[in-house]
Amino acid sequence: MNLTLSPANSQDGVSTGSVPQLTVLLIDDQTTVNQAVWDMLAPEADIQYHYCADADAALQRAIALSPTVILQDLIMPDVDGMSLVKQFRAQPETCDVPIIMLSINDDPATKAEAFAIGVNDYLVKLPDQIELIARVRYHSRAYLNRQAHTMALVAQAHAQELEQTLEELHRTQTQLIQTEKLSSLGQMLAGIAHEINNPVGFIFGNLTYIDSYFEDILNLVKLYQEIYPEPNHTIQTYLEKVDFEFIKEDLANTLQSTHIGVERIVQIVLSLRNFSRHDHTEMKPSNIHEGIDSTLLILGHRLKQGIEVTKDYGELPLLNCYQAQLNQVFMNILNNAIDALLEQAQLDKRIAIQTAFIPAKLNPDQATDHVEIRIRDNGPGMPQEVQAKLFNAFFTTKPVGQGTGLGLSICQQIIKNHQGNLHAVSAPGQGTEFVIQLPIIE
Repeated sequence: MNLTLSPANSQDGVSTGSVPQLTVLLIDDQTTVNQAVWDMLAPEADIQYHYCADADAALQRAIALSPTVILQDLIMPDVDGMSLVKQFRAQPETCDVPIIMLSINDDPATKAEAFAIGVNDYLVKLPDQIELIARVRYHSRAYLNRQAHTMALVAQAHAQELEQTLEELHRTQTQLIQTEKLSSLGQMLAGIAHEINNPVGFIFGNLTYIDSYFEDILNLVKLYQEIYPEPNHTIQTYLEKVDFEFIKEDLANTLQSTHIGVERIVQIVLSLRNFSRHDHTEMKPSNIHEGIDSTLLILGHRLKQGIEVTKDYGELPLLNCYQAQLNQVFMNILNNAIDALLEQAQLDKRIAIQTAFIPAKLNPDQATDHVEIRIRDNGPGMPQEVQAKLFNAFFTTKPVGQGTGLGLSICQQIIKNHQGNLHAVSAPGQGTEFVIQLPIIE
């Protein structure tokens, strides 16, 4: 017997509020248990309730419904509850769905066996209404948060790939300006930016809810700890197993880095839009150090491959610039430095970033005050013949398929648009240093 029941203050199982819908699937051969659980959950507007009395059909029912939590009986006529849990954990569609075991058996050994095969919680029939609702919400929202976090990580990985594609498109547009194709390509970039902006907006909106839910969960756990300062052995063991204190800190850091990554994508999309609509482009006072730091954060997965980054930041004023374009320069130069270092077998791989404010009076060749950014690596360096072609469009020393030869050409064009200067200092075996000089213009 399969049954779907919606709370009285919603229609067809769809919540009328703005909170996410939680979907509960009860698997139990006793209709009296079904009625009791329904009576407990019916008043909750954010919970959609489903019932399955046939254990043999439970797996397909769960796959079809995509529940946020499964309530499952331990003992059923035809199927052992433990075996059913193993079936759920073996299927990709249900392997991560929280399972709350319901049983009249309060034996610690049985509970331990249930947790060992993947049960998330264990309640003795029939639990208190408040406790059941609290646990359903806790496990459901934790599951939804994990799903959203996974989606954010996947989106971030896709965004990094997309960013490289956008870099190539951006540079291609610059080249086509000289062949009178800017108008048509500009329309194409604006369309791409629009298409990218929709999923990015979805991700960004979800992050707001994730932050809120994470805070709610922490507050709920804190409340439990205050009311029950001495948890039972099972809870204490689980807290130690998952390292709950580390999860609290690391998840907060992960959410923060995800926010920065999404904001970086938004900046790139905005840069593309502005590039295709010059009348909307404007310089804004920007913090150079924030741009460098955000770029390093995006490249963190590459830097973790044994590269040490040191920063020596000077006191810099806000620079009137196109921040997203400068970030693109930092991204290209740092990516090249990382590529050069990872090609080497040496264990000591370093990138040093230094910034400084250069008053005009200290440099007779400059009519205005300048900001100077130096990015240096201890890689293999470059011979003179390579340096002579370094900023030429489509010139690359990388293998076919690994580089377009447009990155540094784009960087030089961006710096020229800022009335600045970009040059490289290098020698074989001596590493490479890129020096960016940008005038401070009111």
